[in-house]
Amino acid sequence: MKDHDLRRLIEGVKTGGLSRRSFIKKAAAVGLAAPFANQLLGFNGVAMAQNATIEYKPSKAGGGGPLKILLWQAPTLLNPHFASGTKDQIASRIFFEPLAGWDKEGNLIPQLAAETPSKANGGLSADGKEVIWKLKPGVKWHDGKPFTADDVVFTWEYAKDPATAAYTTGSYKDITVQKIDDLTIKVIFKEATPFWADPFVGTAGQILPKHHFADYIGAKSRDAPANLKPVGTGPYKFVDFKPGDILTGERFTDYHVKNQPHFDTLEVKGGGDAVSAARAVLQTGEFDYAWNLQVEDEVLKRMETGGRGKISAVASGDIEFIILNTTDPWTEVDGERSSVKTKHPTLSDPKVREAINLLIDRDSIQKFIYGRGGVATASFVNEPKMFKSQKLKYEFSVDKANKILDDAGYKRGADGIREKDGKKLKYVYQTSINAPRQKTQAIIKQACQRAGIELELKSVTASVFFSSDVANPDTYTKLYVDIEMYTTTQPQPDPERFLNQFTTEEIANKENKWLGRNVSRYSDPAADAAFKAAQKELDPAKRAALLIKVNEIFCEANVILPLLSRTRVAASVHNLVHDHSGWDVDTWNLAAWYRS
Repeated sequence: MKDHDLRRLIEGVKTGGLSRRSFIKKAAAVGLAAPFANQLLGFNGVAMAQNATIEYKPSKAGGGGPLKILLWQAPTLLNPHFASGTKDQIASRIFFEPLAGWDKEGNLIPQLAAETPSKANGGLSADGKEVIWKLKPGVKWHDGKPFTADDVVFTWEYAKDPATAAYTTGSYKDITVQKIDDLTIKVIFKEATPFWADPFVGTAGQILPKHHFADYIGAKSRDAPANLKPVGTGPYKFVDFKPGDILTGERFTDYHVKNQPHFDTLEVKGGGDAVSAARAVLQTGEFDYAWNLQVEDEVLKRMETGGRGKISAVASGDIEFIILNTTDPWTEVDGERSSVKTKHPTLSDPKVREAINLLIDRDSIQKFIYGRGGVATASFVNEPKMFKSQKLKYEFSVDKANKILDDAGYKRGADGIREKDGKKLKYVYQTSINAPRQKTQAIIKQACQRAGIELELKSVTASVFFSSDVANPDTYTKLYVDIEMYTTTQPQPDPERFLNQFTTEEIANKENKWLGRNVSRYSDPAADAAFKAAQKELDPAKRAALLIKVNEIFCEANVILPLLSRTRVAASVHNLVHDHSGWDVDTWNLAAWYRS
C-alpha cells in the first residue's frame, strides 16, 4: 500500500467515512497486521478502543471460587521492575497494574488511566513530545491508601535511578514526568516520540506505591519487603508466597472495576515442566490454566482429545533465538565473566559465526518439534509484518559451513574437532530444561559435529535460568557460556522497546546487576544510531526502515541467530473465559477472567 493511499484511508476513519474495522481489514489485505493498523490510527489522532477484547458477563464480583494457574517456570520475585523473566512479570501483574495494557488486537486499553491519551482528548501534543495521562479516580491500594499521581511520578523516579538497577530503566531514564494534579500527570520526551506508549504501559509500566517503596529507592532497592510481599491495586490481594513454589491471593473487595474480579481466591503453582502443566489442564482438569506450553505440537494434540480443556495459540512478536557470545565467558575481569573488556577466542571471528548459522536446520525444528508453536525465521522481529526484514534469509547447509571453516583456516584435529592457532571450536551451549529445547539442541549438535564443531549441551532448570537473582551464575542474563538459547517476548505491538536489547547502553553487566536488556554484549555504532533516529522519526515508513536496520545489523553479524517466530501457546479448561494477548503478559486482564 502506497503512503498516500494509507493516509487517505486514515483520513476516512478520522472523518467517519470508514469504520475502524474496515480500515483494519484493508490494512490486513496488504500485510499490515491489526496491532500495527491500530497503532497507525493512534499516531494519527484516532482514539483507540477503550474496551478489552472479551465481554465480561458476571453480574457481581466474587462467587467464582478458586482460580488455579500453573506457571511451570516458577516465579521467584514480585517486583515488576526487577522481573527480567516473563514468569516474574506474569506473577507481578496479578498485584500491580500499569496505566494501560495491550489487548490481542494491539489496542491500548486503560487500566489505571481514565482514558487512553489521544490528540482528540488533548492527551497527545502536536509536536509529539508530551503525553498527558488522566488517572482513574477512586482507585485504592490493597492497604486502603488512595492511588494518586504521586505514585506514578515516584515509579518514574524509582525506575530511572541507575542505582535501583531496574530491568525497566530503558523506558524511564530519558523522560521527565510532572504531576499536574492528584489525578493527572504529564510525560515529557526530549524529542518527538512516535511510540509514546511505553512508560507506564504494559509489562514495563506497572505502578509502585510510593508509601511502600520510597525508603528503598536506589542502592536499597533489593531490601524492600514489598519485593516479595506486594501491595498493589490489582484484582487480587497478596496472601502468601514461597519463591520457586507457590503464590496465593484473595479477591480485593475494593477493586476499581465494577463486578470484578469473579474468582474468590487465586493460586499460582510454580515448578515442574511444560508437559506436566499441559496434562494438568487438558487431561486431568486439576488446574484451570497453564502458561507457555513449549511442548511438541503432536503431544498437545493428543492431550486435547482428553476433553477437559483446549489450546489457545495467539500471534505475538516473541522469538526463539540463539546468542553467540563474542565476549569471553571463561575469563573474569573486575568480578564478572563475559565482560565487554574481553574477546571470545573463536566466536569473535565472523566466519565461525557464519558457519554455525548454516548448521541450524530451522525447517526441521519447526516441522518436527514446534508445529503450531512457531514458524522458522531469520528475522528477530516478525510482527507486525511492516517491521519484518525482507532481506534476511536462512539456509541449512553443512557443506557450505565446512567450506567457510576450511577457507578460514580451521583444521580438523585427530579428534575431529577443528582448531586454529591452538584454539578449538568447542563450546558450551546452554538453555532451559524443556523438551523442545533439548531436542533443538540435539539437532544443532548433530549438524555441528559434521562440521568439526563440538557442543557440550547444558540445560538449566527454568526457574533458575530465568531468575532475576543477582548471585545466580546460571541466569540467562549472565551469559556465562559460549552459546545460549531462549525466547524473548515482545511486550507491545511496536518493536522499539523490543529492539533496545541491541543497544550499547543496555548491555548487561555487573554495574546494572545484569538486568541490562542487551544480553549478547555485542554492539555496533550503526545500530545505536539507527535506533536513536527511529525513536524520534514520526514518518511510519521511515521509522520502520530504521528499526529494520537495527534488526539486520545484529542478524547479519550472526551474533543473534533467530530460530522461530513464536506463537503464545496456553491451555485452559473449557469453562474458563480468559483474555490471552500476544502483546502483553498472560495476566494483563486477569480481573476479567471468569468461569462460564
